[in-house]
Amino acid sequence: MPKTTIHTKILSLSSLFIAVVVAIQLFTFSSSPEINPAKDKTTGTYAIHSLNIPDSITFAGEIVPIEQLEVKESLDRELLINTYWQSQTILFIKRANRFFPIIEPILKEHNIPEDFKYLALIESGLMSRSVSPAGASGIWQFMRATAREYGLEVNKEVDERYNIEKATAAACKYFKKAYNHYGSWTLAAAAYNAGRTGINKQLSRQQTDNYYDLLLGEETGRYVFRILAVKEILLNTEKYGFHVKQEDLYPPYKTKDVEIKVSVKNFAVFANEHNLSYKTFKNLNPWLRETSLTNSAKKTYVVKIME
Repeated sequence: MPKTTIHTKILSLSSLFIAVVVAIQLFTFSSSPEINPAKDKTTGTYAIHSLNIPDSITFAGEIVPIEQLEVKESLDRELLINTYWQSQTILFIKRANRFFPIIEPILKEHNIPEDFKYLALIESGLMSRSVSPAGASGIWQFMRATAREYGLEVNKEVDERYNIEKATAAACKYFKKAYNHYGSWTLAAAAYNAGRTGINKQLSRQQTDNYYDLLLGEETGRYVFRILAVKEILLNTEKYGFHVKQEDLYPPYKTKDVEIKVSVKNFAVFANEHNLSYKTFKNLNPWLRETSLTNSAKKTYVVKIME
């Protein structure tokens, strides 16, 4: 083979090789390389951090043994979940501004520690129409039988589990009864989730009288720590990175009470007579379950309308 032909082929192959390499490089770097947020000191790129666990924390005035490794890690888990599930926690902060002012004075009236307002928050997210898969309903997530046991009316037309004032008062009765039984607000809170029978069984089986020493199922084992986490975050919002402007908080409804002592044939008509839409009236009174109220017993009901 002539040397010129050999040289020509070598040059052709070299050119082809260079072209391939250039093409690969162009393809590989056709988009901007990813920036590692942890190393980016100039752009302020979002970064995720672990959290500092509080040195001390209490529930209803009872000291949480944060020095215990399992307790500390359980609290850490719930703080991380509720800090980095930002959309949910921002909604918690916004709704708390509307509903805590209703709940707090009722707790105080019944001598229940104010920390129990956070229990309502983790039960329902302060969504008045909340219903669990098991049928627990309202902000305090009462089951039908338990609601009736604690004095709430529950039937086709009226379901006071959705009446925040009456349901809060009923929850207070439960907490007080559980506290009188256990001598511990923490166990009273746990019993609200698992039931007194379930908690009693585990206390007896495990030979302890302390929630933090109990080996419990996933839900009840996390329950008090979830309360503690949302309490810690809502009391220290900016510390955990939440900046919610005052004007973005959900304001309390400005309402007045109207008594109903007779039957109501049509709540749409009733609402219009009080310059409300049917939707607004039902949002203010979600415990009225139908479009009418028979009220054959001539009871006195109190409904809310806008001022």
